[in-house]
Amino acid sequence: MGIHYDYKSTKGNKLMEKQAKREKKLAEKKAKRLAKEGPKKEEATSKPLDPNKPISLDFLTNPNKE
Repeated sequence: MGIHYDYKSTKGNKLMEKQAKREKKLAEKKAKRLAKEGPKKEEATSKPLDPNKPISLDFLTNPNKE
């Protein structure tokens, strides 16, 4: 029968192999990138507002000021 018979019968397997290879390559790239960046730093969490303290205009305009 030749190549034509072989093509249809193995097409699904070849596509799955290609996808697996692509996913493996992407996972390796991601792991390499994460290793290069180093551990992630935790973001600083803002302190919750004190319900007993009134909110001033200064706090609203410049919240980073302490």
